[in-house]
Amino acid sequence: MINNTLAIGMQGIQDGMYGMENAARKIARAGADGPQGSAETGSSLIEPIMDLKLYERSVEASSQVVKVADETLGTLLDIVV
Repeated sequence: MINNTLAIGMQGIQDGMYGMENAARKIARAGADGPQGSAETGSSLIEPIMDLKLYERSVEASSQVVKVADETLGTLLDIVV
């Protein structure tokens, strides 16, 4: 069961990192495609910036899942040994 929890946490980290990369690409593309300081560029940046923050929080939460699973496994090994 701990292995499954670790796998879920790691998958969450990978998915979050992938989402962050995509959001960063959209931000970079919006800056390169539109004129500097235009309202259109600013509005096209809102969603990817929010996605970037969302994926950052997702990675943080998934890393906590991995940390707790690791600590639990360590505790179980200490009890058995």
